[in-house]
Amino acid sequence: MSELARDADWQRLDPRMLLVHPIKELTRFLPLIFGLFIAGNASGGEQPWEYVGIAIPIGLGLLRYLTTRFRIAEGRVELKRGLLNTHLLSTPLDRVRTVDLTSSPIHRLLGLTTVRIGTGTSSHDDQLDLDGLPMDRARELREELLHRVTPVALEKVGPVGERVVVRFSPRWLVYAPLTSAGLVITAGLVGLGSQVLNTFDLWETVVEAPTVDDGQPWWLIGTLVVVTFAAAVSVLSVLGYLVTNGGFVLSNRAGSWHLRRGLVTTRETSIDVERVRGVSVASPLGLRLAGARRLSAIVTGLEDQKTSALLVPPAPAAVVSAVASEVLGATAPIELPVLSHGPRARSRRITRAVGPAVIVAVGLIGFVALGDGPVWLIVAAVATPVAGLALALDRYRALGHAVVDGWLVIRSGSLNQHRNVLQTDGIIGWNLRSSLFQRRAGLTTVIATTAGGDQAYAAIDVPAAMGVDLADRALPGLVSQFLR
Repeated sequence: MSELARDADWQRLDPRMLLVHPIKELTRFLPLIFGLFIAGNASGGEQPWEYVGIAIPIGLGLLRYLTTRFRIAEGRVELKRGLLNTHLLSTPLDRVRTVDLTSSPIHRLLGLTTVRIGTGTSSHDDQLDLDGLPMDRARELREELLHRVTPVALEKVGPVGERVVVRFSPRWLVYAPLTSAGLVITAGLVGLGSQVLNTFDLWETVVEAPTVDDGQPWWLIGTLVVVTFAAAVSVLSVLGYLVTNGGFVLSNRAGSWHLRRGLVTTRETSIDVERVRGVSVASPLGLRLAGARRLSAIVTGLEDQKTSALLVPPAPAAVVSAVASEVLGATAPIELPVLSHGPRARSRRITRAVGPAVIVAVGLIGFVALGDGPVWLIVAAVATPVAGLALALDRYRALGHAVVDGWLVIRSGSLNQHRNVLQTDGIIGWNLRSSLFQRRAGLTTVIATTAGGDQAYAAIDVPAAMGVDLADRALPGLVSQFLR
């Protein structure tokens, strides 16, 4: 009997969740419990408020388990939860886009996982989360949910067998400091430390504490501060990358792409191949200079595109290109040079970047000339337009598009460059937009709309005639019929 048939009746989740739910609720209520503990001690300990604070979340955890049921019957997945205000979530099986298995440390300890069924909804309140099921049962359910949606996929792939496409390499850790993760973590820790110091009135102690000898040169102190900060960001970046992407494995099995990653909290994502409409190769400036890239899938109806669609974390460009070609089934969309958008697009890039930079430079020079600013601001004033020009030229070099073998390729960006490869059959319409300045330059922005990914992918500052030709080559006759 199949897993779906066995789940036709309403049933509870795994009984081991009686341990998980109370612990999760206690974690959520920790600030309140801490406050009640302080209040209880302040009153002489006569009122056991802290025990009440512990009993309430435990009771809520037990109640959540007892009032949650699910079933899979009559072609639908249904989840019912709540006691006084019952909430019923129901979705047809043919709406299933992805199936994620997420296991926190306590889930892993008990052999459980949370099954998140992706249906394309953007509301977090309407997410179908089966928390939790035994790992083996969850994986069987994942296979049957995805294959029931597209039974033809099994015939294309043949006998069920997992084929590993790429797995985590420790050498990828060198790219971690080139991402923004470490900076975000550092900023969070600095903010947390500031809150702690402010809460306990420790700022004055820190400020008045002896720091460095007054005889030390400030350039040395500044260098030490910068080096220490950079080292902290690098270490936190590597740790964050390792915790998030450790154990990463991308495989293909039975018509689905399967991704597993995470050291502390593991996550397994399954994406039906029939839902993949393309890929997006991200090349932030730091990764690009180091010869690295990041790969995501463009998937129809995916509510969490940024995390659920990730195929390869920051890794060598050769690895990302190979995986992208594997997903697309073609190498040309990844390796083919794109068509340049011409000198007018270059002029527009320069004007948009250098113009504001010149205004800032004039303001800085004027500030120094009035005697109200340090002389080093003049160096900043000269460097600002130069940096703007370099940025403009880099953005222009990135601009381009191509149509090859049923794929639309769009590339743009400098600090965060993207090469988006979109299946032309997945394009459902076009938007051609031109601002006043674009019209004067004979340029337009061609936007391909689709049901997958960001839903809109723009080729920026394309010559007007080239933009119409681009749309017509991707979807013959759709745009040209309105221009006759």
